[in-house]
Amino acid sequence: MSTAPLQPLAAFDIGPDGTTSPVADPWPDAAPGPGAAWRWLHFSLTDPALVDWTEAHLPVVAAAAIVQTETRPRCTSLEGGLVVNMRGVNLNPGAEPEDMVSLRLWVGPGLVVSVRRSKVFALDDLRRAAESGTAPASPGAFLAEIAEGLTDRLEAVSVELEDQTDALEEAILEREEDDAADGLASLRRKAIRLRRHAGPQREALVRLSEGSSGPGLIDAEARILLGESANRAARTVEELDAVTARLVALHDHLEGQRGTAMARNGYVLSVVAAIFLPLGFLTGLFGVNVAGMPGTASPWAFALLSAANVALALGLLALFRLLRWL
Repeated sequence: MSTAPLQPLAAFDIGPDGTTSPVADPWPDAAPGPGAAWRWLHFSLTDPALVDWTEAHLPVVAAAAIVQTETRPRCTSLEGGLVVNMRGVNLNPGAEPEDMVSLRLWVGPGLVVSVRRSKVFALDDLRRAAESGTAPASPGAFLAEIAEGLTDRLEAVSVELEDQTDALEEAILEREEDDAADGLASLRRKAIRLRRHAGPQREALVRLSEGSSGPGLIDAEARILLGESANRAARTVEELDAVTARLVALHDHLEGQRGTAMARNGYVLSVVAAIFLPLGFLTGLFGVNVAGMPGTASPWAFALLSAANVALALGLLALFRLLRWL
């Protein structure tokens, strides 16, 4: 046993009716106390004694999986229990919601062990409820409430992202391209990062709801609730996919507008250059300082040359319009 002090963020025994009692043992056992239906132990990943405790009380594979530094959402059945990883939007101060926080869970007979690095608000709600004396009556119901809380917050962020996309689309239609372009890349990045974890989380919730957890760990009612969370997660993934597609279309639209504007401007410059090319030739020709240049003795020579240039320019302009080049 480790000599380092273990500091659980929450440790409760939960009775069959959902009543809670704190676990005062400084090195809590994995088995629930007398009269309790199950035990919930919640740890921080930075706890120095966590690795020793998991190696002493959990199956080998589960002990390694629950303390991994990097995780992705999953639901894996092994050694009589479940390893469940979930992700929640990051609502911690100073963080971006799309920097999703990881929640690691081991669900065994009569035991739920949860581990997180940053605060997961959905789980923190359950901790406060347990401190007030109530908690889900079974590990399955506990998982269902976590899934519901995580999905609620993910849906809220997805809806906000969709509203921002609507506003961006309206700005582009109103030709406020400069402001719109600034926000386009940011929204695309948020949508992609949310979608990266929302998709695997949907699959993990589907596995939980469809009985991939083995007999006895999750009851039928909890499976129904998990199925509802899986359905909402699937809808959120579809919304994120739609937002991403809309943002790609808006980017293409902006690039098309800019390409069209550049082509139009280049065409106008080409026509202007075509008009002034013969004018430049004439002025260059009459500007040479050699003997024999006509009109050097006439006071009207410059006026006539200027009038000829104007007439030539107007004639070229009329020709280009007749040819529909302008």
